[in-house]
Amino acid sequence: MVNQITAHQLADKLDSNEAFTLIDTRPEDSYEAWHVTGAENVPFDPKEGISDDDLDRVNALADDRPVVTMCGKGLTSTPFAFELDERGYDDVAVVKGGMEDWSKVYEVVPINTKDDDLVMLQLQRRAKGCLGYLVGSKSSGEAAVIDVTRQTNEFKVAAEERGLTITHALDTHIHADHISGSPRLADALDVPYHLGEQARERDVEYEYEPLEDGDVIEIGNVEIEALHAPGHTSEMINYVVNDEAVLTGDTLFVDSVGRTELQFGDADATRGAELLYDTLHDTLLELPDDLRVLPGHVTVTADGRYENGAPGELINRQLGDLAHHLDVLQLEKEEFVERLTENAPEKPPNYETVIDINTGKETIEDEKEATELELGPNNCAA
Repeated sequence: MVNQITAHQLADKLDSNEAFTLIDTRPEDSYEAWHVTGAENVPFDPKEGISDDDLDRVNALADDRPVVTMCGKGLTSTPFAFELDERGYDDVAVVKGGMEDWSKVYEVVPINTKDDDLVMLQLQRRAKGCLGYLVGSKSSGEAAVIDVTRQTNEFKVAAEERGLTITHALDTHIHADHISGSPRLADALDVPYHLGEQARERDVEYEYEPLEDGDVIEIGNVEIEALHAPGHTSEMINYVVNDEAVLTGDTLFVDSVGRTELQFGDADATRGAELLYDTLHDTLLELPDDLRVLPGHVTVTADGRYENGAPGELINRQLGDLAHHLDVLQLEKEEFVERLTENAPEKPPNYETVIDINTGKETIEDEKEATELELGPNNCAA
């Protein structure tokens, strides 16, 4: 018998270390580029069916354990599962929506705070490693959301479950690896959408309220201070929350710093790297060491692993810890610039189109097309 499970149920199986065999039926190149942790690749063409060699491989991989199949959307994994059922497998499940639905799985992680009035949540988009935030005040019942992803309901539900009303939507910068949900959410809720003041230089066509360095947004008794932090992009803003945490966007991660050539281009990446060095050393590292660094991404490998931490665990580090131990922060300016400009990783897929969407130059209404634009883990770290 073939059952169907959701991407969230697959996540639960993985997190509980349940014994099963996960088989990815996509072509090898798609599998190698991005797959779920622990998945084994058995490419499958429904027109050709399962070969004897493929069946032998499945038998060896399964070793009498239940089998779960998945592909990009369920188009090949479903007939694969039914053929396994016909070949005698009595415990087979298919992941509904495949990798497309896997890319929309979220974990909501509470953040402990010193101020009892302050509510902070980290929303992890598991497969891509995108990290968004909710910052709220219990006494006022208000909240701001920062770096909202395309699945805006995840942020709305997180606020509603805690009795909070979203009054502001902010982005740290114009994202290049995923479609921002902040302007759309702000429009739907009729609340202000905020970007850094320098976003004017990038011809943003969305309506937004610009934030200058030092501007403060008040959420009840909670203060969110904007810090201009150019480097990854020219308009990048970091947000200091109540002197407890700093939301660093793609400026500083727990294991690296942001790349600089996505906006500035390869030819002018040096300028971006110089700006980023100055931001890190003259702005961020001048803040108190005990501030909690809450980044905009966590690195996700091609096989779906978090490079630091694990899904459902808070991704964070103390600023002082990073200042003293993160190797890239120990470099002199010339060495820093050289590392960022000479060893840039592969660019995120479709990043130019994603930037055009996030500046309002292009629109995308088709859900499937938007999902395909975002497929794959983020690739914004240097």
